[in-house]
Amino acid sequence: MKTRITELLGIQHPIIQGAMSWVSFPPLVAGVSNAGGLGILGAAFMTPDQLRDNIRRVKDMTDRPFGVNFMPDNPIVDQLLDVILEERVPVASYGRGNPKRIIERVRPYQIIALPTMGSLKHALRAEQDGADAVIVQGTEGGGHTGHIATMVLTPLVASRLKIPVVAAGGIGNGRGLAAALALGAEGISMGSRFIVTKEAPVPEHVKRYLIDKSEEDTVVTDNLTGVRCRVIKNDFAKRIMDMAKSKVDPWEMMQYGVGRIRKAYVEGDLEWGSMAFSQACGFIDDIPSCQDLLDGIVAEAEEIMKSMWKRVNHS
Repeated sequence: MKTRITELLGIQHPIIQGAMSWVSFPPLVAGVSNAGGLGILGAAFMTPDQLRDNIRRVKDMTDRPFGVNFMPDNPIVDQLLDVILEERVPVASYGRGNPKRIIERVRPYQIIALPTMGSLKHALRAEQDGADAVIVQGTEGGGHTGHIATMVLTPLVASRLKIPVVAAGGIGNGRGLAAALALGAEGISMGSRFIVTKEAPVPEHVKRYLIDKSEEDTVVTDNLTGVRCRVIKNDFAKRIMDMAKSKVDPWEMMQYGVGRIRKAYVEGDLEWGSMAFSQACGFIDDIPSCQDLLDGIVAEAEEIMKSMWKRVNHS
């Protein structure tokens, strides 16, 4: 399946793995890239030395394109960018904040600038500043999320931008890929679905726990990391919601949340860890390899598009 996004990124399938703290490590990144998608290393919490080590581990595991994700407002972003430039990482992925200075730094090195946005105005600004493509995430998505649904945001942005648009938020199967293409996107980005794969370095009991969750088992918390964040409902999420209702100081809430994602996805604490996850949990029911997942998604999307054509042309 070829689109402008596969041609831009040099990948086989128009599927990108969203960056996730404490999950998007080299085994998953390389697994996605080797399967024909674009794996993205989550570097939000890494030091420059840790980033360099992880980039080299990815390179040892795949010779295909991959990206690194970071936060533009990170105090050491310039040092992280130094590493990304020195290591010639193919794709720079980022969200939150003005991407212009990021784009200006990576452009001379032919590194693709791929920001994630949650609104039309921010997507327009990214294109104006020189982004090569944008990922737009609807509110169904896990982790940091906005207010606009994927079904509305994707066609809105795709109708206004000239650069390729990638849809994200609540997508995790072939139906989602087919829908995204119909809405004007040229690919999809999935985060949560990749957490429940064989390559994801997440405890097995956590993956099984997530499989048992339904689309009604997530909640959007405020101020956990300074912005809205969709997570699985558990004791920690309930505590955060209670703190918000009691109008606890946002800084205190953020401090209370420090280390909670690691507690969930590394230590395996199901109740007091913070499990950023999308409403896609409603249809996730297995733990495939990245190769099987991507092949299955593309095959399902192609079959759906064929069946749609038959239905609308039925006489």
